Amino acid sequence: MLTTERKALIRRVLQRDGRLVAKAFSQEVGVSEDTVRRDLRELAAEGALQRVHGGALPSSPATADFAVREGAASSAKLTLARIAAALIRQGQIVFLDGGTTNVQLARHLSHDLRATVITHSPSIAVELVRHPLVEVDLIGGHLFKHSVVAVGSATADAISRIRIETFFMGVTGLHPEAGATTGDAEEASIKRLIARQSAETIVLATREKLGAASPYGILPLVEIATIVTESGLPDALLQPFRSAATQIIET
Repeated sequence: MLTTERKALIRRVLQRDGRLVAKAFSQEVGVSEDTVRRDLRELAAEGALQRVHGGALPSSPATADFAVREGAASSAKLTLARIAAALIRQGQIVFLDGGTTNVQLARHLSHDLRATVITHSPSIAVELVRHPLVEVDLIGGHLFKHSVVAVGSATADAISRIRIETFFMGVTGLHPEAGATTGDAEEASIKRLIARQSAETIVLATREKLGAASPYGILPLVEIATIVTESGLPDALLQPFRSAATQIIET
């Protein structure tokens, strides 16, 4: 089998199964594990997959910077945002993570909602300037320009001093084995800290993020209370998330 054929088959296996085990695949196609590992390294360098111990997981396509993602706001993101906005109750203290879907969430909060929103995203804070009743606490720090959020020691110190009812967390990938992941180690650390300070964590995830993984882990699935995602997705795709005792809200 030619290299291009093997790589195409690797992509198909990842799309079909959500993971690839290097040893089993090498036996299936009749090549050495070293050959398969080389293929995986090259595909990972192209951004086509995420290498893990013993094989690979599908790579998340949701890794473009904020400006690109904002320009590609889909109808699915708008629907998820509207559903999530309705989950916020009067008087709650919530944390809105950075991300284009959460910007839409802020934009769709009911005008009669009285709540406190804490965020380390200037984009979300600016969006909520126009809300008549929502109080906004903006956490500062070093600006991570890719996601337009504050990170670093000052950010972590401020977050460690607050208690949050609900955290709407942004991710680039959600995978049954890898859990919630993102593309930057420091940002992952901040997200993990916010989740630890929160009574519950909710993730808004479009179809492209389900079954995909990025390099840096945030939380296992069992620590995510609710996933808000698109309707009409295959049950085989959603079942592993339900098995982790995670509530699924389909829009």
